[in-house]
Amino acid sequence: MKSKENHQMAVQTEKLSKEFRQGNQTIVALDSIDLKIEKGEFVAVMGASGSGKSSLLHLIAGLIRPSAGRVCVNQEDLSKMSDQHLTTFRRQKIGLVFQSYNLIPHLTAEENILLPLRADGRKSRLESEKLQAILNELEIVDQLRQYPETLSGGQQQRVALARALSMDPAIILADEPTGNLDSISSQNICRILNRLNREKKRTIALVTHEPSVAIWAQRLLILRDGRIIADLKIDSFEDAQDLAAQYQEIVQLKPNSENI
Repeated sequence: MKSKENHQMAVQTEKLSKEFRQGNQTIVALDSIDLKIEKGEFVAVMGASGSGKSSLLHLIAGLIRPSAGRVCVNQEDLSKMSDQHLTTFRRQKIGLVFQSYNLIPHLTAEENILLPLRADGRKSRLESEKLQAILNELEIVDQLRQYPETLSGGQQQRVALARALSMDPAIILADEPTGNLDSISSQNICRILNRLNREKKRTIALVTHEPSVAIWAQRLLILRDGRIIADLKIDSFEDAQDLAAQYQEIVQLKPNSENI
């Protein structure tokens, strides 16, 4: 996947499928997904519980291996990587943000942010110009010596986002990043992600079930039963309420009405 026509792709999947065993049953989480995310795009993924949206994100992150097909991130084929290579690649090229923040409780905010850099063998300090810009952007300079339990949910997510950005990744993958936040903190995180995309040209793929979060992206993918049933431009919606209404219409269509 390193042809000239793909040089602007942050993510590309080909016939990507994932199956899980559940007792004697085989559960198809993803069914032959072809997807391209260009560098600098902000893509939101929506779908009902069990539609495959988190599986898609985890496959792109290399957290799980596909049953079939392949994933390329930054023109690198994850399927060709050993587990050790994949771990290093993920740390260096993929910024992960989760609903539960995943901060280490006995480390300060500063120590949590520096974890990926130190795991990569880098002697880095938050005084570096690049990291200072991130801290200022996320407005967490005053919280650096605090422990996660003393921070609000919104502050913890900002710390998690700073950690994800610390390695200057090719893409930020966010799995329900506002799921544990109140509406004000949720919109603040969305505003930050939107600004990182617009002003810093960060590539972002975000899984959410909230139209008020998806509306901040540029593009919306809707999943059902492991397949992409719609690929839409966000500017085609008037507002979050319009997005919510059209989303419901799309997911309620019969499968033979799918057309993307």
